[in-house]
Amino acid sequence: MSQIFATTGTIAAIATAVVPQQGSVGIVRVSGSQALQIAESIFHAPGKQVVESHRILYGYIRHPQTQLLVDEALLLIMKAPRSYTREDVIEFQCHGGIIAVQQVLKLCLEQGARLAQPGEFTLRAFLNGRIDLSQAESISDLVGAKSLQAAQTALAGLQGKLADSIRQLRAKCLDIVAEIEARIDFEEDLPPLDDKAIVSEIKNVSAEIAKLIATADKGELLRTGLKVAIVGRPNVGKSSLLNAWSRCDRAIVTDLPGTTRDVVESQLVVGGIPVQVLDTAGIRDTQDLVEKIGVERSRNAAQAADLVLFTIDATTGWTKEDQEIYEQVKHRPLILVINKIDLVEVWETKDIQSKIPNLKSKILTAAAKNQGIEALETAILEQVKMENIQASDMDLAINQRQAAALIKAKTSLEQVQLTMEQQLPFDFWTIDLRGAINALGEITGEEVTESILDRIFSKFCIGK
Repeated sequence: MSQIFATTGTIAAIATAVVPQQGSVGIVRVSGSQALQIAESIFHAPGKQVVESHRILYGYIRHPQTQLLVDEALLLIMKAPRSYTREDVIEFQCHGGIIAVQQVLKLCLEQGARLAQPGEFTLRAFLNGRIDLSQAESISDLVGAKSLQAAQTALAGLQGKLADSIRQLRAKCLDIVAEIEARIDFEEDLPPLDDKAIVSEIKNVSAEIAKLIATADKGELLRTGLKVAIVGRPNVGKSSLLNAWSRCDRAIVTDLPGTTRDVVESQLVVGGIPVQVLDTAGIRDTQDLVEKIGVERSRNAAQAADLVLFTIDATTGWTKEDQEIYEQVKHRPLILVINKIDLVEVWETKDIQSKIPNLKSKILTAAAKNQGIEALETAILEQVKMENIQASDMDLAINQRQAAALIKAKTSLEQVQLTMEQQLPFDFWTIDLRGAINALGEITGEEVTESILDRIFSKFCIGK
């Protein structure tokens, strides 16, 4: 069943992560016309507590028939329309863990609620007019944010910064359509249409749309992060580099070549960008079956990475093995990391420059002494900028769905200008203008289809 048609009745779900023996508080959320009735049937508040909206009550959750005690809990009541969904909403704040919250959820379902679908609470908030579609997507981004910058960008969207911009652009297009259609209906009673003014306004709208489209890569970078692979031959200090960078012993470090047998991951944040760092097994020819599998995984990781940190040993310089590995990764965005620089008195770069003629960035590090990490992070951010993805000033960033709609709108406006140049009748002008208006409406939800809603809200967790 399509999700949009399933948003009837009263829904319930666990709204917090359930971690065995670790969660201190677990929340069960209920929304719908039966929410208050369900609360009354299973929650017992001792004493003379005032039962009213937006007040927290202390009490016990019991089975309505057997009176079996299920949990000691708090009850929060939020009556419509002052709630997340603009429906009557209740939240049981129970003890954490698995058993308590699952038992409370079971009671709610037995009293007439049904289990919420993924994102259904937020879908109801959208359908009931509390938020628009771009704000709903920002909620999902905020929940999944991997860095402070990503969270701040999501909050900007949640506050309506994108929606406000889109509505202003859409309103301008509507004004242009109204002015053109007025000439169609009352041409004899109105002065001639100012074509130059119309073209100028359309170009201004297109320019604003282009600025928003340019933030799509920024948004994608903040949402998915950067995948960085540390690649090199055995014993050049790849694992030491990971440990120094992550400030913990994520990888085993020994003097024995081939210690790292598999890809080791660490999650970091660099300049507001989430970074997934992959410490790979040293790439070399080996007869060891396990190490051979690790080497193959290293090659695959290098090819899948957004950026390769090609690491060599300063004490041995550029070797034949380094050259062989470089041939495998030279087509990837690359930073050369010259490690163990503390063990040599002088380092000559001329030889390296001849080996890697198009080298854009090289960093000197002494991973074992935690030296060079700051310079490495700076180089990574510079590399990101080279790819035309700026990591700063991202108070607004669109996602791929929004980018597709904006591109559609911009294309329609370009078609309007072409239609005007060809001096076609006014009716033809309005066709493409309305196409732009509809595309902009897809972003905020003023023009939306079932399939779009299903695709967006199916990505949410059940309790949201």
